[in-house]
Amino acid sequence: MSDRTTEATSLSVPCPTCGKTVPWTTASRFRPFCSKRCHLIDLGDWVTEGHRIPGEPAEDELMSEEMGRYRDS
Repeated sequence: MSDRTTEATSLSVPCPTCGKTVPWTTASRFRPFCSKRCHLIDLGDWVTEGHRIPGEPAEDELMSEEMGRYRDS
């Protein structure tokens, strides 16, 4: 077995939701999450805007352009 293969099989990451160690292999279906539950908790945080990407919202400008098109029709 090569060093690269050994290195890949020993790689693990912490679950972003609960911190549990997750092996980085194809057997870990929900990686980087430890479980479907942790994956769904994270998804819920994005949906409810618990997680946000910093910056000005672009949707206001896009929405106003779209609305203007429909009003002018």
